[in-house]
Amino acid sequence: MASALAVSVPVPVASPPLAASASASPTRRICAIPTSSRSLRPPPLRAASGLSGNRRGSGRGAFVVYAAQGQDTTIQVPDVTKSTWQSLVMESELPVLVEFWASWCGPCKMIDPVVGKLSKEYEGRLKCYKLNTDENPDIASQYSVRSIPTVMVFKNGEKKDSVIGAVPESTLIACIEKFVER
Repeated sequence: MASALAVSVPVPVASPPLAASASASPTRRICAIPTSSRSLRPPPLRAASGLSGNRRGSGRGAFVVYAAQGQDTTIQVPDVTKSTWQSLVMESELPVLVEFWASWCGPCKMIDPVVGKLSKEYEGRLKCYKLNTDENPDIASQYSVRSIPTVMVFKNGEKKDSVIGAVPESTLIACIEKFVER
């Protein structure tokens, strides 16, 4: 299945005749460029500049807009809050992985797709949730979360293990494997 790229590039327009409006501006065109489904990298794009003498297109008025069309493959991990903590985490019959995060945290955004992938891989053997530390500071402080992202594994209502920081998937798998049924 091929995807398309939308490119917006200013296109110089010839000066309008004197009888036309003096406030004419350059038009913009959007073109669809098919890409190979085998390649994840789009073809190189060049900026076209109307009045700039710079051949690289980085002068005044030069810009390129790139929009890729595709599917969002991120698996959403459900949220746990102070009101649902007891039922979802403490009373769970399965081991539970909880990602402590915040919306402003860059490393949290990096590890979020990994946690989503693991929730899919361990479906039926492990439950995964996210806890926003800005919205639920009581639980974060109860478990001494001082740095985010922090990933904790709970089993039978007890904290069993924790991993701090945006770690590789293999580190989280090693942590999970100690507590899930095979």
